[in-house]
Amino acid sequence: MILTVTANPALDVTYRTSALRPGESHRVGVVARSAGGKGINVARVLHALGEDPVCLGFLGGSTGAVISDLLARAGIRQEFLPVEGLTRTTVTVVDDAGATVLNEPGPEVSAADWRALADVALTLLSPGDVLVISGSTPPGTPPEAVPTLVRDAVEQDVRVVVDTSGPTLLAAAAAGAHVLKPNAEELRAATQITDVHAAAGALLDRGAGLVVVSLGEDGVVAVSGAGQARRTWTAAAPEVLTGNPTGAGDAAVAAIARALDTGLPGTGDEAGLVARRLHDVVALSGAAVVAPVAGDFDVSTYQRLLARTEVKESHATR
Repeated sequence: MILTVTANPALDVTYRTSALRPGESHRVGVVARSAGGKGINVARVLHALGEDPVCLGFLGGSTGAVISDLLARAGIRQEFLPVEGLTRTTVTVVDDAGATVLNEPGPEVSAADWRALADVALTLLSPGDVLVISGSTPPGTPPEAVPTLVRDAVEQDVRVVVDTSGPTLLAAAAAGAHVLKPNAEELRAATQITDVHAAAGALLDRGAGLVVVSLGEDGVVAVSGAGQARRTWTAAAPEVLTGNPTGAGDAAVAAIARALDTGLPGTGDEAGLVARRLHDVVALSGAAVVAPVAGDFDVSTYQRLLARTEVKESHATR
């Protein structure tokens, strides 16, 4: 089973217009509303691939009710916990130049809310399952909430993937997350190291098993191991893709989670499982760029990229 935790979900509203001009009124050509937040986007991609993920997180108010209804209609299983306050709305404006995203902060949560979430997660998970923790944390989240959940899941022989930023990314590494999936900007901001390989190495030294870094048009780089045994894999799409990049990282996490879900528990080969499917990570994230809404992907693009993307491995020392 793959369980995705979205602590700060959102009702995603996407507007499509030809050009975004600050200070001017715009006519919106296409409007889409979907259940969002990074973990939910991961679950939606997995569901479209034929998997049966479960969504867990916090929902509040009328916005939360809309998200729950959208997921129920899509047939995606959910175990959300109710909180006070209103679940946030995220607005994405997509034009010919790219995407502009406006993120609300989300409702306040408490340490007790997080303890309840962890209890549900650890009850649902079994050895060999995959736990995905994605996105920002809402206001009021204790700094120990995410690393404690990571550590407890790892001790339960659950494979853990974390896609977050800042101090939470560092804490997840120290807690022993099997895979971290930052983008290059998040990686540099968290580690204060400019070189991507050195920055990934810093997270490995803290305790992470594998670091997969999204590099935009340049694809992904995956780094594992320590010192002389450090290994690096790279993969990039064989063509330039344009569209809405906001869901590309979530699609990449979906591919990583699916790769981990294929292995037997207790083997310790998480890096190998992901590295062997790194072309799938690139293909699925590229197909998400072509799709207009985060959490979706274009099937034909995915199949084309999957057949043409190559994975290269190298050994490197620090």
